[in-house]
Amino acid sequence: MSHVKLDDVRNVYNGAEGNLWELIMGQQIHIGGFKSSMDLSKRAGISAGEEGADLCCCNGAGMRFLVRFCAVGKMIGFDAAETVIERGRERCQREGLKNIELVLADACNCGLADASVDFVWGEDAWCYVVDKLKLIKEAVRITKPGGTIAFTDWVTGDESMSKEESARFLAFMKFPNVQSISGYRKLLENQGCEVIEALDTERFAPYISLYLAMIDQQLTYDALQILNYEVEKLESMAEEMQFLQTLAEQRKIAQGRFIARKH
Repeated sequence: MSHVKLDDVRNVYNGAEGNLWELIMGQQIHIGGFKSSMDLSKRAGISAGEEGADLCCCNGAGMRFLVRFCAVGKMIGFDAAETVIERGRERCQREGLKNIELVLADACNCGLADASVDFVWGEDAWCYVVDKLKLIKEAVRITKPGGTIAFTDWVTGDESMSKEESARFLAFMKFPNVQSISGYRKLLENQGCEVIEALDTERFAPYISLYLAMIDQQLTYDALQILNYEVEKLESMAEEMQFLQTLAEQRKIAQGRFIARKH
């Protein structure tokens, strides 16, 4: 547990740090990008014409993916950072995607009616939420009986971090806490869901290596521009990302994939 609050997360995605993550990872600011989204949607059985909600939707790239490549009928996304919501709205308007709505709201209290969507979606974002139980309850509440909850997230791995490693990891990423794979399974099961899949995608370490290589070999100037040309700040961030890679290689952190059905 860290002392990170929602305002700290907002500051990340309303500022330079969020822009840097998008530079490195693209619009789909999650490990694996398009491949991860396609993998999750296929395994979850997301079908044409369904209506879904994206909790912690960031700029809405996940919803645009679902509408374009899974023929989802309608998506509504919720995020607490105003900058990414506005950016997402602009992108949807520019791309002519009228069946996507982005709402500035707390994902743990989104305001949708009970049992109102066919599925709930999330990609590497629930790690920013303080109360994971409250978020899972909200996801289950708004999902129709028989509907699906499908998400990926940054989680703790098979090996334990030291207190110092955990504190450094949480502080750099602005995470209040992270769940484990077994922890998410238990939360979902306790809310009346059948867990279809809860596992490590094995993507974390190789993708962090990719991001580091991109900064070092191609995107250095672009990254420096975002950081007001502060070389020391970029070097510091690269050092912290190398630390993440080490944790992943030691199986202390991972990207988890979760698919559950609401009874």
